[in-house]
Amino acid sequence: MTGADLCDTPATQLVALIRAKKLSPVELTRAVLERIERLNPTVNAFCTVTPDAALDAARATELAVVRGERLGLLHGIPVSIKDLHFTKGVRTMSGSFIFLDRVPDVDAPFVRRLKEAGAIIVGKTTTPEFGWKAIGDSPVTGITRNPWNTQVTTGGSSAGAGAAAAAGMGPLHQGSDGAGSIRIPSAFCGVYGLKPTYGRVPMWPVSNADYTSHIGPMTRTVADAALMLAAMAGPDEWDRTSLEGVPHDYVGALDRGIEGLRVAFSPDLDGLPVDAPVAAVVTQAVRAFEGLGCVVEEVKPGFADTHDLIRCMWSTHEAGNYAPYLRQWGRRMDPGLVACIEDGLRYSVVDYIEARGRKFAFWDTVRPLFEKYDLLLTPTTSVAAFPVGRLNPADWPQHAWDWLGWASFSYPFNFTGQPAASVPAGFTPAGLPVGLQIVGRRFADLTVLQASAAFEAAHPWGGRRPPLE
Repeated sequence: MTGADLCDTPATQLVALIRAKKLSPVELTRAVLERIERLNPTVNAFCTVTPDAALDAARATELAVVRGERLGLLHGIPVSIKDLHFTKGVRTMSGSFIFLDRVPDVDAPFVRRLKEAGAIIVGKTTTPEFGWKAIGDSPVTGITRNPWNTQVTTGGSSAGAGAAAAAGMGPLHQGSDGAGSIRIPSAFCGVYGLKPTYGRVPMWPVSNADYTSHIGPMTRTVADAALMLAAMAGPDEWDRTSLEGVPHDYVGALDRGIEGLRVAFSPDLDGLPVDAPVAAVVTQAVRAFEGLGCVVEEVKPGFADTHDLIRCMWSTHEAGNYAPYLRQWGRRMDPGLVACIEDGLRYSVVDYIEARGRKFAFWDTVRPLFEKYDLLLTPTTSVAAFPVGRLNPADWPQHAWDWLGWASFSYPFNFTGQPAASVPAGFTPAGLPVGLQIVGRRFADLTVLQASAAFEAAHPWGGRRPPLE
């Protein structure tokens, strides 16, 4: 295979080639590093690349193959880590000047597990400052650009992971999602992203965002996401909120089909605005589920309104976590984040506790739908990717920090902790990707993966590549 072929090959196939001694992990890692070197100046997906450490790790994994040692799930496969999460010996800036020189002395649990599974960490991907918004820029790393059109945003906050996956800068990329930060860039960049059930993948330090942040895979194929999740998932003593129990066989059970599932479709979650090109692509994509043997019904979910709730909780969490930095660092922080923090400081403790109670009660308005249906389908976002440099599309309401309007399909399922994925559903007439969101019952990560795989088989997206090359 050429380097280009290797970069476009799914991890599931690469693992098999390495195990069969038909592919060198060193050759694969070099191919990925070369693509990063060539394309990263254009898209700015990686803020830190670790070629020497990656090649050293690749040589060690190759030696293990030669010696016939036991090999991990991801043996020899390049992986990237979002810059919000700790990596031992590799700087973790969180997209902020405040932590420009921070080099952790420990790996986050899921990073440790990826390494134990034989993955090769090639670097850290970009994020907006502290992951506060669904756009791909930060004061430290600048603008991350969409491989499908470098004049439009990747979305965020897993901005670099989305761009890297779309551009073939390795097959496996880790994202995190507190209000849509895996699903939004996956939709905008035309890749697959899964937010597993809360706690399925352990997090440390545990996010101080009240049980809403999830760790998950961002990949070009569903099977690759299943493989990566299998390596990351499971309880860990470092995260007391992690789920007990051994995860399912995500890879082995992936292709069992979804015939007979009851599927709800809500084109607007009872009134959210959706741009016409996005709505048309999503409606067409939903029809595929009928052909897969599902019973599909359009529904009015009747969920409680959470618009004021998310604005309170989002800004107060930002204030609680980062207001202490304002006096020293405010002038070097993202102005939108500063505005968000300042809004959060206006709420009282009583306001926050009342909002927190409403957040937990929100599940009681969502639960009845999932007692009747196995899955819910919606657009992932209200819009396709829009020009870089904007917080909101030009024809949407503008605000100093509030970007949540066009992302309102995603954050409700952070409040509930449910698994939710964004699958590539098609393209707008302007050639921009559109995502279909698949939401499952709590703990039903495997069902979401199976539905994603069935849709991928019926509606393949992998053959189309961004025009970067």
